[in-house]
Amino acid sequence: MNIKYNVIKLKDSSVEEVKDFVSVEEPLEMNLKYKVDSKWITEHLSITMRTPGHDEDLISGFLFNERIIENFSEIENIEKIGEKVGDFNIQNRIVATINNAKNIDIGKIKKNFITNSSCGVCGKTSLETVEVIKKDKLNISFPKIQKKIILKSPELLINEQSEFSKTGGIHASSLINEQGNVVATKEDVGRHNALDKLIGCSHKKKIINNHSQFIACSGRLNFELVQKGLMSNIGLMAGVGAPTSLAIDLAKRFDMTLVGFVKSDSFNIYCNKSRILIKN
Repeated sequence: MNIKYNVIKLKDSSVEEVKDFVSVEEPLEMNLKYKVDSKWITEHLSITMRTPGHDEDLISGFLFNERIIENFSEIENIEKIGEKVGDFNIQNRIVATINNAKNIDIGKIKKNFITNSSCGVCGKTSLETVEVIKKDKLNISFPKIQKKIILKSPELLINEQSEFSKTGGIHASSLINEQGNVVATKEDVGRHNALDKLIGCSHKKKIINNHSQFIACSGRLNFELVQKGLMSNIGLMAGVGAPTSLAIDLAKRFDMTLVGFVKSDSFNIYCNKSRILIKN
């Protein structure tokens, strides 16, 4: 979703006033509804700044990636609520109803943070509150991805980014298979939102296959993005930007292959190179 703004463009000695596309950013209030002793309870969960659209995928991916749910079948219903506001007549509140409240510790889950579109979950105070405990390491034997597919991934991302071509101000995450075909792509002003949308959509449509697919991201790879990939047992993540130290440490800990600075002719492998077929 985008909107046109008046922009003054300077290039060399020329000055030009034009109308240019800008990506829309709006808050989304995410709420959780569950039953305790035959009583329905609705709790405010988080606020995220996002690009409107695919909000159902965003909240379902968020719930799964944060391990508030263990399985997507636990989501009984997702509903947009509240008044339609703003220039785009958008509902900025959403509630997910879940049918399994046995393991919910709302005091622990409700971290009272605002999820910022650029940084992800801000206000988490320690690794203990950020890191979702994962019991098992990934199977190092899959996926097996050819070098040429990794090199091609930035081009594949750009080709799938309808919003980026208009605004230049949007991130994307793509699920790509071993043949170099894009299975699904989601865009958002926030990197973590784009990935939540991708994972939510892919599980909903049952198109995710960690034996033969990897995730490509348009920006840098931080701890939170790697964590989200791990929740779906993704063995390889690639980004056009740099990974952070915590992202590398987490990938190493769970045997994920982490690739950064991907360009058409080069990339860096930070850990577990065996998943990449160097000789094509």
